[in-house]
Amino acid sequence: MKFQMAKNSLFAILLRSPWWYSLLIAVGIGLITSALLPADYRVAGAISGFPFLVIAGLSAWRRRQLPNAARVEATYQAVSTMAWPVFSALLEQAFARDGYTVTRPTRADAAADFVLERGNRRMFVAARRWKSARTGLETLRALQAAREAADGDRINDALVVALGELTDSARPFAAEQRIAVWQAAEIAQALRGLPLDTR
Repeated sequence: MKFQMAKNSLFAILLRSPWWYSLLIAVGIGLITSALLPADYRVAGAISGFPFLVIAGLSAWRRRQLPNAARVEATYQAVSTMAWPVFSALLEQAFARDGYTVTRPTRADAAADFVLERGNRRMFVAARRWKSARTGLETLRALQAAREAADGDRINDALVVALGELTDSARPFAAEQRIAVWQAAEIAQALRGLPLDTR
């Protein structure tokens, strides 16, 4: 069974936060234990901050290649003006570069715009409405239905690509069904290194 950290545990929150938050906690624990504990226990007390040093390192490692705010904004501006054939071709390149076998459903009314396969996992991706100001429950429910209807022994994941926000009803549904959502920052990360100037 694969271990999964609780989404709102302290360590999970720190992993999503800037790395120096965890470093400050580790240093704080070290200073407090040095000041308050008897001399025989100071080293053991200071070592208790070590997990926070590990979290700081993991957080910094995860963020090393994340796009900065300027890159996210530039990507947002570029993809928000693209036509679907251009944007879908870029996504397909990005998915293929990340090791997925990419297919596109042939039915015009398909809930997923891409089906990605890698190893024993399959991912259904809905991206056609990426420019919508808000993504609602209808899109997510259709994607979830396609995911549940898929046959075979593969593990089926789901992803929605949307520049706009999820509606208030869609957000908890996505969390409950574990539907990943890519917004501007994730799109900028996925499209890193690909030409965004389509003129």
